Amino acid sequence: MRERRLGRFGPTVSAVGLGCMPLSGTYGAASDGEGIATIRRAIDLGITLIDTADVYGNGQNEQLVGRAIRDRRDEVVLATKFGNVRGPDGSRLGIDGRPEYVRRACEASLRRLGVDVIDLYQLHRVDPETPIEETVGAMGELVGEGKIRHLGLSEAHPSDLRRAAAVHPIASLQSEYSVMERNVEPDVLRTCEELGIGFLAFAPLMRGLLGGDLTPERTLDADDSRSSADRYPRVGPRHLAANNEVAGVVFAIATEHRCSPAQVALAWLLSRRAWVVPIPGTRRQAHLEANAGAPERELTPEDEALLEGLAARVEGQRYGGNRRAPTWLSPPLARRLGDPGHLPTRTEGEAV
Repeated sequence: MRERRLGRFGPTVSAVGLGCMPLSGTYGAASDGEGIATIRRAIDLGITLIDTADVYGNGQNEQLVGRAIRDRRDEVVLATKFGNVRGPDGSRLGIDGRPEYVRRACEASLRRLGVDVIDLYQLHRVDPETPIEETVGAMGELVGEGKIRHLGLSEAHPSDLRRAAAVHPIASLQSEYSVMERNVEPDVLRTCEELGIGFLAFAPLMRGLLGGDLTPERTLDADDSRSSADRYPRVGPRHLAANNEVAGVVFAIATEHRCSPAQVALAWLLSRRAWVVPIPGTRRQAHLEANAGAPERELTPEDEALLEGLAARVEGQRYGGNRRAPTWLSPPLARRLGDPGHLPTRTEGEAV
């Protein structure tokens, strides 16, 4: 596996990472055994960046990752996120970036992961009620105490990045980016380049669509979040057929290169910037192995030209329904919840 450095201040990681959200039931039922096997196979393939979040499975995902890497801690760059607040029943309560919460959330994640230090600790969403300077300042204190090594943000605007970077070096920004979702171009990526911040691309396969097996003919389980017309509209019933047709260009290029469509989509991302690292998530080891081969794929200028206009043809929004207008966590409720076992967050859209 080839490697890349996350900007000027971040760690060196595998060119393709592993996003662990699908291992906790977001895309249908998932077993702990399957998740642990997937993570360990990723490490075998040279995938060093393992990305989770305290909100995935309401803490269960961090526990799963911790179990999977317990005897292989030195082989991974462990990344997790905090800030999205959930109630005990999983309901969304908002976002919390207050300094006192930063510390509690970090300590809770360390316990669930079973580690002494987190390599990349990321603010999952920017708290509009807490100055980002205060949040990042508290994260920086944890670096000084040896509890985390690098700081990251997720779904932050350029202005947030500038204010955060003025307080402490920021290793990475995480946001959705793919050949069919390019809204981070040009402003966000330009700001990252200027500030020396690496970029983690989540949903680089458009939640499975660019993997080739999420088709209008496939029947998804009821507990698969993609089966809803509301949660991820672009791959929901209303827009899936149209967007699958758009993705047909990726499938055709894959056929010509005799590789998987996921490899084409990931190779396109890897060609954008030397500090962009896609973090596709999957439960299937066959998909994992294909993803790991993406850095070896090279696209031709003709391929690039065919792929250039796909994003403009995509139908639907990234997130749907009331997830675009979340209810922020009020300070009184935050104080009542106290323990980050309840997992808070606040930002545009939902946790990813």
